[in-house]
Amino acid sequence: MQILTQKNCVLCGISTNQDLCESCTLHLPQLPVNHCPICLWPVPTAEVCGACLTSPPAFTRTIAALRYTFPVDALIHSLKYQANLAIAPILANLLLQQLETPKSMPDVILPMPLHPIRLRERGFNQAMEISRYVSKQLGITLLPDSCSRIKHTPPQTGLPWKDRQKNIRKAFSCKMNLSGKHVALVDDVMTTGATLNELAKVLRKQGACEISNWVIARTLPEIHQTSSHTQQ
Repeated sequence: MQILTQKNCVLCGISTNQDLCESCTLHLPQLPVNHCPICLWPVPTAEVCGACLTSPPAFTRTIAALRYTFPVDALIHSLKYQANLAIAPILANLLLQQLETPKSMPDVILPMPLHPIRLRERGFNQAMEISRYVSKQLGITLLPDSCSRIKHTPPQTGLPWKDRQKNIRKAFSCKMNLSGKHVALVDDVMTTGATLNELAKVLRKQGACEISNWVIARTLPEIHQTSSHTQQ
């Protein structure tokens, strides 16, 4: 029976009974202890950051599994660009570890939609693959088709931060009544938060009263103390 449960660590390849060996798990890039509860930006004492105070985003909070740096970025790239779908439940499990004692569980889970053109190119939506696993594990309803991406935009990763909000404006449509609902938005990476915020605005118009971002990784600066940011 022991032989049947043996796997190889997806990062270093050694034999283990988990997706990641203990050593690789211990060295995964963690979020800073003190961070803004809304956007996860590093702050001295875990209070809401200046950007979220000055211009509050449409989402309520953000929960991320890890920082977006090596080797997490490599795992996400393997899923996203090499169609290694076996990575999706591994990333989902890393996120689930951060959701063991949330303040309140959402009513529904909504994956970040892809534009139909991008979906045809890639063949799958990585946020959907992660969401499907999380939904099943938590027993929370998944809304796979409630919102759509109606504007085909250049990838956010190829744009300067200041241009991302303009690029994603009016990119989403949602016709579902979400009155009084707590919605969890699932995505792979949060960088500026512009995409998540734009979708959250649409969900607010549909009546959502609480919006939690559930992301695999949050892009953060290497030097936390001296960095500033603009949320949207």
